[in-house]
Amino acid sequence: MANDKEVAHGASSKKPNPNPKNAKKKEVKKETGLGLSNKKDENFGDWYSEVVVNAEMIEYYDISGCYILRPWAISIWETMQVFFDAEIKKMKIKNCYFPLFVSPGVLQKEKDHIEGFAPEVAWVTKSGDSDLDVHIAIRPTSETVMYPYYSKWIRGHRDLPLRLNQWCNVVRWEFSNPTPFIRSREFLWQEGHTAFATQQEADKEVLEILELYRRIYEEFLAVPVIKGKKSEMEKFAGGLYTTSVEAFIPNVGRGVQGATSHCLGQNFAKMFEINYENEKGEKAMVWQNSWAYSTRTIGVMVMVHGDDKGLVLPPKVASLQVIVIPVPYKDVDMQAIYQACSSTVNALEEAGFRVEADIRDNYSPGWKYSHWEMKGVPLRIEIGPKDLANKQVRVVRRDNGAKKDISMDGLVDGVKNLLSEIQESMLNAAIQKRDACIEKVTTWDEFVIALNKKKLILAPWCDEEDVEKDVKARTKGETGAAKTLCTPFDQPDLPEGTLCFASGKPAKKWTYWGRSY
Repeated sequence: MANDKEVAHGASSKKPNPNPKNAKKKEVKKETGLGLSNKKDENFGDWYSEVVVNAEMIEYYDISGCYILRPWAISIWETMQVFFDAEIKKMKIKNCYFPLFVSPGVLQKEKDHIEGFAPEVAWVTKSGDSDLDVHIAIRPTSETVMYPYYSKWIRGHRDLPLRLNQWCNVVRWEFSNPTPFIRSREFLWQEGHTAFATQQEADKEVLEILELYRRIYEEFLAVPVIKGKKSEMEKFAGGLYTTSVEAFIPNVGRGVQGATSHCLGQNFAKMFEINYENEKGEKAMVWQNSWAYSTRTIGVMVMVHGDDKGLVLPPKVASLQVIVIPVPYKDVDMQAIYQACSSTVNALEEAGFRVEADIRDNYSPGWKYSHWEMKGVPLRIEIGPKDLANKQVRVVRRDNGAKKDISMDGLVDGVKNLLSEIQESMLNAAIQKRDACIEKVTTWDEFVIALNKKKLILAPWCDEEDVEKDVKARTKGETGAAKTLCTPFDQPDLPEGTLCFASGKPAKKWTYWGRSY
């Protein structure tokens, strides 16, 4: 016999047409059994794990750190993919696919790079019962997979730029705290790998891609991010410099590296001999970039927007933007209410909205409200006898619970405006919460106080690696050490004579610090 969750998942219908006679015979389930047992402010980790399972985004798998991504999550990934894929194609970047497996000789060719990933590399050592003579690595990222072939394909200046992207999975095995979406052993991402004749071209692309990542977070997921540059310690192993978009989770006071766009310089070109003949007939090395965002984006969205009722989805990425629910009363012509629900679904579908009606007659309206609130559907439409009589519908927002009556004549425009308002309101609310956590400090004592208050700390820094290592060592504890998150491109004024908060040396820049995932 299916449990309540299974029944709830598969039984809604886009085109309601039930038999009202059967409806009276079935037992209506009034208890929800859907509430969360953990609160976001009290037990964030358990709350998060509960939300992603109960909202039917993931299912735990029998291998630690690996998760099944269910349709409710994959639909969000697909929405972002459609946007990003179209944008990079406008930039003349082409999609490709390279194998999952990497030979050890190639993997170890770029020493600095592989040292950065060595603890995370998973190896294939057997075929059936036979040991492999040569162990084969599973890609943690694809620089060493792709670049031997870039060396083969790039011969002259007319072969440049070479701009490829692949949508794929990667495996990174070593970590202590697996978290769905945020830290998993296998995850989905896109990875772009490009080669240019000049650093100027490479630098330009780094920032163009970073802006697309900002748009994914802010325009689609309604999550504010800071664009900036990583420190030398935190940059991509083997790269020249790394830029990133950084998100922040106020409830736990942790930063999240949202996505990265790296300029690799000529380091990999030198190792993999990616040379070309320039217009003067001289031998030259290419300049390269790599950039990626992953399904981590979905976890950040859940953490930022979710509440004690479950998931809260921004309308732009919600696979279901509107749920229509009939509200039955005794001695009422339910057929007319069901017909109104059907007409509402049809009108909104024709206008391009993602909408369904939940006409299951073995669940009470209250159960359905809780179920769809758990799944984060942005807008709920309720239709009962009074709504029919007044030729209106009752709409309820998921983000703030606000209720409003809309005339059936103005349904499409009303829903369009509300969804737009929800998207904007969610971003603004997230910005306010994030900004309330930012604390500007100038001394070590202020830094420690702010760190203990789970703040996102902006501090003047001398930009020395030894100082960064010292800050990590001095703040190490059960909840992890503080580190640089990024140096924001949008730099506040740095008065002459400003000193580094940690070393007392002359400060060179303002940098964000904090604990991170």
